[in-house]
Amino acid sequence: MNKNLIKQFIEEHSESVKKFDKSKIDNAVKIMIDALNNGSKIFWCGNGGSASQANHLSAELIGGMHKNKINPFNSICLNVDTAFLTAWSNDDSFENIFSRQLQANGNNGDILIGLSTSGNSNNINNAATYAKKSGIKVISLTGNDGGKLKNISDLNINVDSSSTQRIQEMHILIGHIICDLIERNYIS
Repeated sequence: MNKNLIKQFIEEHSESVKKFDKSKIDNAVKIMIDALNNGSKIFWCGNGGSASQANHLSAELIGGMHKNKINPFNSICLNVDTAFLTAWSNDDSFENIFSRQLQANGNNGDILIGLSTSGNSNNINNAATYAKKSGIKVISLTGNDGGKLKNISDLNINVDSSSTQRIQEMHILIGHIICDLIERNYIS
């Protein structure tokens, strides 16, 4: 029984890899390198497993994926400030936790990367809407049909799957490729 499930899960993952538009990764890298070259920041956000991945990928840009990296990139994960997140969502609303942080720290030319398996997370969509109004470009990693976030984004990389596990596997793969390519192609 387990052997069949293992085979099925690996086949589903392989299908997910085959189906998504790989050219969008290169577009994301170019947008992010342009922003970094202009002294802008990269903001990341997600909920649940996507929050962990946003944190992980932000850390990759700061720490570097290759040991020869000299300078860190200006990368900030919005979902890691537990004092702010719990206070603000308790006193105001969970739906604007990320947009509030962008309001405080974001500038024209920055990049917001939202990870959402459904594309319908209100707090991420509100942050994307705020970002667009503020001159912050939005790159999203989504699943299913891309949800509302797909239409708010400047660039959407969608994983055409309804399996949260397969979507998140693809998001970390895509994110690692993006971070690696930024590091290899960035010229300070």
